[in-house]
This record gives sequence, C-alpha cells and structure tokens, in this order.
Amino acid sequence: MSSIAPVQADQDYRIADLSLAEWGRKEIVIAESEMPGLMALREEYGAEQPLKGARIAGCLHMTIQTAVLIETLTALGAQVRWSSCNIFSTQDHAAAAMAAAGIPVFAWKGETEEEAEWCIEQTIIGPDGWRPNLILEDGGDLTLMMHQQFPE
Repeated sequence: MSSIAPVQADQDYRIADLSLAEWGRKEIVIAESEMPGLMALREEYGAEQPLKGARIAGCLHMTIQTAVLIETLTALGAQVRWSSCNIFSTQDHAAAAMAAAGIPVFAWKGETEEEAEWCIEQTIIGPDGWRPNLILEDGGDLTLMMHQQFPE
C-alpha cells in the first residue's frame, strides 16, 4: 500500500488529506449552483426520501461534481459508499469534503492499481454486513469485482 494513512478503527474512509475538506465544501457550493437539475431533485423529493433503503456502491470519478451527486443521493435517502473509477481523476478536496460529511469514501489521486482495487472492495464491504443493492459506476471495475468476488 502507499504512504496514505491506513483506515482507522473509528473511521469509514481513506483519503489523501482530511484538511482539504473546507476547500472541497466551498467548491461543492459553487458546483451546486451550476447543477440545477440535481438541486431541484433534492428540493422536490428530499422530504419523501424515495431512495430510502437503497444501498449504493459508487465508482465514478471522485470530483466536485460527483460530490454533488453523492449528496443528492443521500438527501433522497440512499446510503452510499464511494470509490473512484480512475486512479488519476480524484480531486482530493472533493473526497475530503465527502469524508468530513460522513460519507464512506475511498479515493485519492495517484492510487496504485492494487490500492484502487482495495478502494473498490471497500465500496462493497461495509460495516455490520452492509452490501450494496445498487451499483452506480463508470468503467465496469466494480461490477466485475461484484461478479467475481462477491457473487452472492
């Protein structure tokens, strides 16, 4: 594994630097103003919680825009666990903002292939037997791992 600190017993994330969370939050607020469709979904359906019971394993580019999507999914009732589909595309400040908000995220820019696989596995295996009932990804790595390593 890399020099990135290992997951601690009291945390459910692994990112590059949690101190980047405030910067990430500022960028998320800006992105929300540029993503009116997702914000409208939160406004219209947030109280109804239409995604309650959804356990989403996500594996998309961990960017500020993806953070807006993640927070929309959770605002609509979903539980999510997240990793990045590309070892070079993660915006560390976006991942930090998600971790600071309590979202289980496993992503940092420059992951090795081995680390990337570990991160994807963490989106599948959560505490207390958590397993996804929905996959949201780009690239197929998460789906492949589900079929090969977690066929149940």
